[in-house]
Amino acid sequence: MAKGRNGGATIVLKKVEEGGHGHHGGAWKVAYADFVTAMMAFFLLMWLLNATTEEQRRGIADFFAPTNVMGRTTTGSGQPFGGRTPHESEPMTQNAGAIRLQTGPVPVLPDVEVEEDVPNAARPVPRRDGPEGDDEEADPRRVRTARADAPPGDADPRAAPDPRRLSDAELRAEAARREREAFARAAEEIRQAVSQDPALADLARQLLIEQSPEGLRIQLLDAERQPMFALGGSAPNERARLLVGRVAAVAARLDNPVAVTGHTDATPFRGGTDRSNWDLSAERANATRRLLVEAGLPEARIRSVAGYAERQPLLPDQPAAAANRRVAITLIRRADAGAEGRAP
Repeated sequence: MAKGRNGGATIVLKKVEEGGHGHHGGAWKVAYADFVTAMMAFFLLMWLLNATTEEQRRGIADFFAPTNVMGRTTTGSGQPFGGRTPHESEPMTQNAGAIRLQTGPVPVLPDVEVEEDVPNAARPVPRRDGPEGDDEEADPRRVRTARADAPPGDADPRAAPDPRRLSDAELRAEAARREREAFARAAEEIRQAVSQDPALADLARQLLIEQSPEGLRIQLLDAERQPMFALGGSAPNERARLLVGRVAAVAARLDNPVAVTGHTDATPFRGGTDRSNWDLSAERANATRRLLVEAGLPEARIRSVAGYAERQPLLPDQPAAAANRRVAITLIRRADAGAEGRAP
């Protein structure tokens, strides 16, 4: 400590200026920016996944990883047969480009149904009697094929032939036979529906059902004091509506086209109007068409609607008979019946 001129102590203040700690660098800022960017991309990805549909996500995935139709895996994308070659290492050796043959389904024969696929050497299944054999009864609408373990010689003569062994002519004949049987069942169902309905039981004699070369013809006839339509009019009465409804219920279960025709007797219109039997027969046929459609017959199955006036009488020797006033509903044949297949 130095002394001053007056003998006092002199205090010396020494100020030391230290330098800074130096620059620590900005690497942490880059890392933080990368972290923030990654988090933003992550949340953006979550939002996109939540805002897109499954089909859109599949499309995005296919865009970034296009499907290689030539390969079996995603490796070797763009290379023939998945990028595999005969010189690959043993763990990857695989004949990815070999041609494989696979048998397709048995061709379907037209108009003939096959119950099951069996070897050609099979025989028709014999019909068994008894409760356990009820499910083996022959169905005329189906072709019964044999079981592989059926012994030869036990063929049922009533069983339908194997369609795979039939010629085109035989197939058409078989289809026509089945169609005739279907028409016969339909005719019986209509007769039973009419006879079992108390409101229509007395109209059974005014219902004429027959198989013709054109198909199954169902005719609704007038009778004395029991007409189906108002005299000289085209509006059907309540009994005619019920009868057409029963016919439509059965016809709707088949797939045949339908033709509707109207007929009158030979009595001409009076009064000097332009209205004639042609107008009346056509109007009654069209009214019957509307009743069929209202009862459930698809409109698309209606093939034609026509009026024949008195030109096709049911009783030619009695042109003024009430039975000549009728409406005919015909289920047109689909199968080519041929000379042998036409019903009488």
